[in-house]
Amino acid sequence: MSEGTTTKEKKRGFASDFRKFFGRGLAILLPSILTLWILWTLFRFVYQNVGEPINAGIRLVIIEVVPKVAGAGEAAPDGTRRIRVPDWYVVRESQIVNYLRHQRQRGANIPLEGDPGYAMAFDRGRNELRREQFGEWWNSHWYLEAAGLFVAIILIYLAGLLLGNLLGRKIYTAMERWLAKIPGFKQVYPHVKQVVDLIMGERAMAFNKAVLVQYPRKGIWTVGLVTGDSLKTVVEQAGGPVVSVFIPSTPTPFTGFTINVPKDEAIDLPITIDQAIRFIITAGVLNQMGDTPGKGLPGKGLPAKGTPEKKPLSQILPDAMPGTKPGTMPEQDPEQDATPGDAERPKDD
Repeated sequence: MSEGTTTKEKKRGFASDFRKFFGRGLAILLPSILTLWILWTLFRFVYQNVGEPINAGIRLVIIEVVPKVAGAGEAAPDGTRRIRVPDWYVVRESQIVNYLRHQRQRGANIPLEGDPGYAMAFDRGRNELRREQFGEWWNSHWYLEAAGLFVAIILIYLAGLLLGNLLGRKIYTAMERWLAKIPGFKQVYPHVKQVVDLIMGERAMAFNKAVLVQYPRKGIWTVGLVTGDSLKTVVEQAGGPVVSVFIPSTPTPFTGFTINVPKDEAIDLPITIDQAIRFIITAGVLNQMGDTPGKGLPGKGLPAKGTPEKKPLSQILPDAMPGTKPGTMPEQDPEQDATPGDAERPKDD
C-alpha cells in the first residue's frame, strides 16, 4: 500500500469520524439547547408582556400613593405628626432649578422664575426628578423585578379560582359569547382556545377513544383518535353511522388529518389516549419497547373502572384485528387493487 493511499484513508477516516461525532454531539446537545431556548423565549414573552406592565403599575402606585399615605412618624414639638417618606421621594429645590436650567439649555420652552407657568413647570420638574430617583432605587433592588411576575401568578390563580365556581363559569361563558361576536376576533379566538386547552390539558380536543382504521387504503392499519360523530350531511350521504377520526402526524401529533369512517369499520383499541399519542410520537418505538398501557383516566382514554387486561401494543394491535397474528399484516382481498383509493372509486357504467 502506497504512502499516498494511506494518507487519503486517514483523511477519509478523520472526516467520517468528525461527521459521526459532530452529529452525535448535536443529537445530545440540541434537545437541551432548544428546550432552554424555548423556555427562555417564553419567560421573556411573559415578562415583557405581563410582568413589566404590572411592574410599571406598581411603580406608579408607589410614586403617587405610597409616600402620601405612609405611616406617620414621631410627633413634632408642635404636636403635629410628620409623614415619613423614603429618600428617593425627597427632591431639593436646587435640584429642580438645575433641572429646569438644563432643560432650557437643551431648547425646551421653560418659563423663567416669576413668569406665568413657572410654578407648573417647577412641579413637573419635581415629579420627573422623583421618578428618576425612584428608578435608580428600584434598579438597585434587582429582586423587585420579579414583583410583576409574582403578582401575575397571584392574579391568574385568583382568576382560575373565581371562574371555577358556578357563577364564575356563567360570567366567563357570557363574556366568551360576547367576544365571539367581535369581527376578526371570532375568526381567531376559537382556534387559539382549542390549542391552549390541548396544551394545558383542559381537554384533549374531545378525543373519545383510540381506534384502528384502514388508512390511507385498505390493508394499512393506522391508529386514530375519535373526535365524535361526523356531520349530519356526511352521515346521510354514507347511509349509516359515521365517526370523525383524527389521524395525528409523527412526531408532531398536533397536526394531522381528519377522516370520516363508518362506525362499524373503526376498531376500538383497549389503550388510553395518552398511550396512543405516545405510540404515534415515537413512530412505533413504544411498540418495540413493549410498553404497557397505563391506567385509564376519566375523560381521557379508557375509564378508570373496568379497564381491560393491560398488554403491550405489540399484542394489542394484532388482537384488535381478527384473523391476524403478531407481526403480520391482514391478507388483502385478491380482487382489491393495491393502488390507493381504488377500493373506494366507483366503477364506470
